[in-house]
Amino acid sequence: MSTFEPAPYGTVFENLLKNTRLMPLDPGVMDHSAKAELEALDLEQAFAPHHISDRTMAESCRSAVWMVHNYLDTSHTICQEIETETGSYWHGILHRREPDYPNSKYWFSRVGDHAIYPMLKDEAAAIASRTDDLPDEVAFLTTQSSWDPVTFIDLCEAAHLGRLPIEALCRRIQQREWELLFDYAYHHAIG
Repeated sequence: MSTFEPAPYGTVFENLLKNTRLMPLDPGVMDHSAKAELEALDLEQAFAPHHISDRTMAESCRSAVWMVHNYLDTSHTICQEIETETGSYWHGILHRREPDYPNSKYWFSRVGDHAIYPMLKDEAAAIASRTDDLPDEVAFLTTQSSWDPVTFIDLCEAAHLGRLPIEALCRRIQQREWELLFDYAYHHAIG
């Protein structure tokens, strides 16, 4: 499993991401200490010295940093305007965290077969294989042949409602999902 390092994304994103914690499976508590910096976020400065070649991917990164600080309404407003598979992906994560599981499944149906799914499948397998007392119901994560976002939504729901003791597992996978998707959006934003 890879470790997420915010420094390669430049000083602006590094400052916004260096102290983030595991996101909850629900809306969480807004990080008020980051709000002023989030509001001042200028994408041209955030991506400097790179030139933004894909504005929708840059906006995806903006949505992502609001999300990681639990400002789901603002993140939602941004990603709702991004009519791409990556925009739909961010939208699906937001609804999964609200929690609005049926709406999340709808948005993931619009994602299709996203480019990060193979990496996410591998990362989820690594996270699950290092989990003590992995319940039988989620052992498939270690051997699945492809990533299934709908099944992951169901796991997050089961964890959130207390039907399975897998909240920590789901949160770690969700965090890695966020990291992979942010990295994908960032690199596509700069071409």
